[in-house]
Amino acid sequence: QVQLVESGGGLVQAGGSLRLSCAASQRTFNSNNMGWFRQAPGKEREFVAAITWSASMTAYAEAVKGRFTISRENAKNTGYLEMNTLKPEDTAVYFCAAGRMRRPPAETSRAYDYWGQGTQVTVSS
Repeated sequence: QVQLVESGGGLVQAGGSLRLSCAASQRTFNSNNMGWFRQAPGKEREFVAAITWSASMTAYAEAVKGRFTISRENAKNTGYLEMNTLKPEDTAVYFCAAGRMRRPPAETSRAYDYWGQGTQVTVSS
């Protein structure tokens, strides 16, 4: 079973940047796709970005295209979400997830088997 731990969240002003990390407990992470999802208060969890196990393909939600970049370093069992030009509407708890290999990477939460505990991102206006 893969355990995931997110870090890098925090409070930032609008227009600022943050880099989230997702550290996996096992090398089996390297044979899983990885996704980032977020959940704002009172809203359902929504897809943010995903990347295949080999980093050959990525997918992004329309709301973050051009501002967020997903990546991974399999040698370190770690994934990342670089977030630039942050907006107040990006405020949410961000979760990383690992799921079965597929191309393109899935954008639905049910395709992911393992989840982290989440990290809070707050963007002030």
